[in-house]
Amino acid sequence: MAGMELFSDQGYRVDGRKSTELRKIQARMGVFAQADGSAYIEQGNTKALAVVYGPHEVRGARSKALHDKAMVNCQYSMATFSTGERKRRPHGDRKSSEMTLHLKQTFEAAILTQLYPRSQIDIYVQILQADGGNYCACVNAATLAVIDAGIPMRDYVCACSTGFVEDTPLVDLSYIEESAGGPQVALALLPKSQQIALLEMNSRLHEDHLEKVVDAAAKACGDVYAVLDRVVREHVQEVTTLVGE
Repeated sequence: MAGMELFSDQGYRVDGRKSTELRKIQARMGVFAQADGSAYIEQGNTKALAVVYGPHEVRGARSKALHDKAMVNCQYSMATFSTGERKRRPHGDRKSSEMTLHLKQTFEAAILTQLYPRSQIDIYVQILQADGGNYCACVNAATLAVIDAGIPMRDYVCACSTGFVEDTPLVDLSYIEESAGGPQVALALLPKSQQIALLEMNSRLHEDHLEKVVDAAAKACGDVYAVLDRVVREHVQEVTTLVGE
């Protein structure tokens, strides 16, 4: 799809958003009673579910246990009905393995693992409907699930994707925008300290534009943080009210 179609002369995108505008985000915490923590998020039409178990004893060989911190175990998967393509998506396919590794790196940077030596924290995320920004939706859902589990973190981890069309960064890419094949950056940020937990780029982008794109992604992560923080506060208020009754 040509860049002209992705971004109009009037400054609007295919779905009517402006360049710096996020898709609508809706989220809920505590959706699974059986897990220690859980969350469901919708970013536009992308829907993700995250569950967290732990901290608990290391499963399997005890030699895997880390004596000074918790081991973070992540698993990313896509539901077979999540896209229009009807094909099996085993956990071991290359894309899922790559996403699993990215999630592990992201949450190892955010969780205070040193508080739980010789233990394990499991984070499972699944895309229920894919419409762009899959990794980012998973990070945001997993952040809420980790908070729901009561596991301390340095900060929220907020993620957003950003593309670059006609000298303009476009934040929170939809599937149509991702499919256009232009440069894309996925940023996972700890918003208060502005520390980067993960930065990944697909496609080439001239270094002159990199700062502009990363800045737009960081600002969008700040907007995501405002939404997630509101969801957490509302959830705490809800739980407090229920306990009070």
